Amino acid sequence: MATIIDNASIFSDLEAVTRAEFESAFRKLLSARSAATTNTGCIDCQRCTGAVDSTFCVDCKQIARCHYCRGCDDCTDCSHCATSRGCLSCAHCQESERCSQSAYLEKCVGCSRCTYCFGCVGLSGKDFHVLNEPYDRETYFATVARLRRELGLRET
Repeated sequence: MATIIDNASIFSDLEAVTRAEFESAFRKLLSARSAATTNTGCIDCQRCTGAVDSTFCVDCKQIARCHYCRGCDDCTDCSHCATSRGCLSCAHCQESERCSQSAYLEKCVGCSRCTYCFGCVGLSGKDFHVLNEPYDRETYFATVARLRRELGLRET
């Protein structure tokens, strides 16, 4: 990622940097990152802003190394995700937030190393859960199909 602020020129001796100087430089970096609108190293990303090294994404903001994502914000190393926020190394996740190393999550928050979860919060290493409750594979898919219809969600 290109850094807009060159801190090396600001501080010739990092050992002498005060807390106030550090905090000020850090705030400037955060501000510059969130204000970035150009895409860098992307291939065929459409209507994305601040995307880096991503391919075939649409309507995403501040993503890095994502592929085939739609409407995602602040995700890294994700693929085929949609309307997700702050996810890391996820695939095929929908409407999820702050999840990592997971796949096929829908409407989940803060899950890690999970697959096939729907409406779950804070799970780690779980498969086939709905609202944090475990289901066998067949029951999971039947339950999720019914919930999608009830909630007016499209099939993924």
